[in-house]
Amino acid sequence: MTLDAGFLDRYDAVMAKWPVPHESLDLPGRFGTTHVNVCGPADGSPVVLVHGGRATSAGWFNTVGALAGRHRVYAIDAMGDAGRSVANGERIRDRDGVVRWLDETLSWLGVTTPALVGHSLGAWNAMSYALAHPDRLSRLVLLDPTGCIVGNRPTFMVRAIPLIVRPGPSRYRSFIRWETRGAPLDEEWLDLWAGRFGGASGGAWPKRPPAASLARLTMPVMVVVAGRSRQNNARRLATLTPKIIPGVRMATLAGASHFTIPQQDFEELNPVLADFLSAPNPVPAPGL
Repeated sequence: MTLDAGFLDRYDAVMAKWPVPHESLDLPGRFGTTHVNVCGPADGSPVVLVHGGRATSAGWFNTVGALAGRHRVYAIDAMGDAGRSVANGERIRDRDGVVRWLDETLSWLGVTTPALVGHSLGAWNAMSYALAHPDRLSRLVLLDPTGCIVGNRPTFMVRAIPLIVRPGPSRYRSFIRWETRGAPLDEEWLDLWAGRFGGASGGAWPKRPPAASLARLTMPVMVVVAGRSRQNNARRLATLTPKIIPGVRMATLAGASHFTIPQQDFEELNPVLADFLSAPNPVPAPGL
């Protein structure tokens, strides 16, 4: 299975924005070949980044620099989604498949007890792994999570229907411009997010877990809320999360929308993220 050449050019253009040296790895496995971009000191505490839908690991370009001074950062292209990972093996069909894929990838990398950071759909992937293997993570960060604590707004789902019926770059662009309320976006990243990528699509549909299971998470957890998200009800997410996850650390980025994280909101996000990942004993704190 071959990725579209135009997609690779767009991907490389965004990777060129990474402010720190990095190496790229392609890891074979039961689900296909997983692509990982790695930076930071080899002896740094491991942080694994899992991007949102279509965003690719390249999209962390405004965040990796804030983490790479202290951490070994592994930015993964999610299997079955846009990116350089090639889904030419067993198909991921459910939460268990996501967990097996992530577990296999971490094993290949030789990473034990990392901090796992996920945005949007990537937050659901990260949460799924945390629920299955709480003893294998040091911390968990969910950035405006999809399908973890609250459901999508009905208006968001209705607006997304054309993307399912007849997907295409112009419709993707229109959708993200609507969700971000016309906020300025990095044009090269937007070209990557909205464009065709030629890889196999697929993956599991995010279904919310029972609240009781989230209450049993044993690692320190932080949830970041996008205050202007058109996907999540920000107020409900901020209010409900502490009732479900004991001791969770909350942060609200008041001006952020679901899709401006992490590229456009890094000046607010990065200090919060770096502090949580580096603090010896993170404790609950009020939102920003």
